[in-house]
Amino acid sequence: MKREDLLKEPIEDITLEDLRGVEKILPVLDKIYGFSAEAIVRGSRILKDMMKDADLRFLSFTANLVSTGLRGLFADLIRKGYFNVVITTGGTIDHDIARGNGGKYYKGLFEYDDIMLRELEIHRLGNVIVPFESYGKVIEEVVRKNIEELVRIKKEWPVYELLWEFGKRIDDKNSILRAAYEKKVPIIVPGVVDGSFGTNLFIFSQFDGLRINLFEDMKMVKDLIFSCKKSGALIIGGGISKHHTIWWNQFKDGLDYTVYVTTAQEYDGSLSGAKPREAISWNKIKPVSENVVIYGDATVILPILSASLLM
Repeated sequence: MKREDLLKEPIEDITLEDLRGVEKILPVLDKIYGFSAEAIVRGSRILKDMMKDADLRFLSFTANLVSTGLRGLFADLIRKGYFNVVITTGGTIDHDIARGNGGKYYKGLFEYDDIMLRELEIHRLGNVIVPFESYGKVIEEVVRKNIEELVRIKKEWPVYELLWEFGKRIDDKNSILRAAYEKKVPIIVPGVVDGSFGTNLFIFSQFDGLRINLFEDMKMVKDLIFSCKKSGALIIGGGISKHHTIWWNQFKDGLDYTVYVTTAQEYDGSLSGAKPREAISWNKIKPVSENVVIYGDATVILPILSASLLM
C-alpha cells in the first residue's frame, strides 16, 4: 500500500453538543437492565449525583483515548466545569500538544502490517495511525519554541503550572491543555517524564537549567483533598492515573462517588483490574460510597455517560 492510501480520513474530535440525543438511550438501557446495561445506567446516576454533591471531582484517564475523538469531549467536560482536577498519563500531553499544533491522526485498522507501517513512517495506536511528522517532531518543536521564554519566567516549575503555560499557547478549542488553562483546572501527571514531552523537557533542561517540581503537584492534590467536603471520580482505564486518584483520596477516608470504566479484570491482582470494593479495603473509597465498575470500551461508554450529564 502507498502512504497516501492510508492517510485519508483524519480523526475528528467530538464535544458535548455532538451528544445531544444520545441520552435517550439510557431509558432503553434501563429497560434492558441486564449485565453492562445496568452498570451504565447506574454509572450515569452516580455521575449526576457527583455533580450535585461533590465539590472535588476528578477526571482520570489514560493517554490512548486522547488519540481518538474523545479528546474534544475531555476538553469540553473540563471547560463546562464538570470536573475540576485531571489526573492522567504522560502520553496525554504528547497527543494533545501534537494534535493541538497541527498534527493529524488518521483512521486505520488493527490488522495493518506494522513492518509496512514502519517503512512508510507511520505509527499505529490500535486502529489509529499517526504519521511520524504528526507526533515527535511536532512535540519537540513546540517545547523548543517555548522553553526559553518559560525558563526566563522561572527556572523551576510545578508540572501543572507548566502545562497551563503550554495550554495557553495552543489555539485549539478541542485541546485538553487549553481548556485546563482557561478554567485553571490542574492537570496532574505523576509520570510526566514517560513520553515525548517529558523527554524533551529533560533534554532541554541539560542546557537551560529547567527543573520540574512534582512535589508541588502533590501539594496541590493534597490541598484539594484536605479542603474538600466530598470527592468523586470518573476513572477511565487503570495504571498510574487510576492509582494516583484513589491513593490521595485515602487521606480523606475515601472517595464518596466512584465510576470505573475499564477492560481490565481482577483475576491477576492488578491495580488496573481491581474493583471499587478492593479500594474500600485500602480506605481509598468509602464503604458507604456510591460506586460502580463498567466493563467495556471507553470510546463507546464515555459518550453515553457524558450525554447523561445533559439530562
